Formats: sequence, C-alpha cells, structure tokens
Amino acid sequence: MPKPDLPLEGGCRCGQVRFRIDAAPLITMACHCRGCQQMTASAFSLSALVPAAAFALTAGEPVVGGLHGPTRHLFCPWCMSWVFTRPEGADGLVNVRATLLDDVAWFSPYMETFTQEKLPWASTPAVRSFEGFPALEDYDELLKAYAAANP
Repeated sequence: MPKPDLPLEGGCRCGQVRFRIDAAPLITMACHCRGCQQMTASAFSLSALVPAAAFALTAGEPVVGGLHGPTRHLFCPWCMSWVFTRPEGADGLVNVRATLLDDVAWFSPYMETFTQEKLPWASTPAVRSFEGFPALEDYDELLKAYAAANP
C-alpha cells in the first residue's frame, strides 16, 4: 500500500468543515456494523485512526449526530457528512472517515470489524477480521502489526 503524504487534509462534501492530520494513521479500518451501514447508506464505513494531537479542524464547527453518548459522531452541520468520531474509552484518538480525505489513493483497510453484521456480498482487502470489535487488549498488537506492514 502506498504511504500517505503528510499532512493529510480533507473535508465534508460541501467543504464547510475541513481538517488536517499531521501524523500517519495508527491503523485503517472498515466497519460492517449495522450503525455504520445506516449512517453511510452503504455496506460499511471506512476510517483511519489518528492521534487526537495530530488532528485539527481548519474550518467549520461540526455537530454531534449519530451517537450522542460517550462515543460521539461528528458531522458537518450543513451537508451532514459524517466527518469523524471520538471513540469512548480511546481518549487521545480520533477516528476520521477516510473517504473524506482529499487523497484516498493510499487508503486500504487493514482490519475490518463487525463481520457478524456484514452484508453477504460485501468484501474488503482487510488483513484482519473481527466478528465484533477487537478486545481493548488486542489493539496494541494490531497497531504494531499495522505499523510493521506500513513502514
């Protein structure tokens, strides 16, 4: 997989919310859960997990949509594009919708989650698959494996 050029920049469909990422993703993912299917109107969502310190909004102010609890999905208030998620229990991390990046040529999901809810015809090139979310204790090994596969 090609390596992304930093910084990564992206934004919502209408361009009112823009962001910049100053560090390489920690891991790339596809999620097949029913919630992601409903929020994307597709078979899965694609995302890149990045350190919160390396993520900056450069334009606009997103609003909470989707989940409103400890895990928060943030959307453009005008076009309603799902821009990023602040996952519960993962302080210091932001899960950015990879398809909103200006350059997506480098992107490929390393892991896929919630394959138990996967549509029968949907497939990805993910190296690792999980029926739900991986256990929290599995993430350290996953991040190391992703980093080794994407030096």
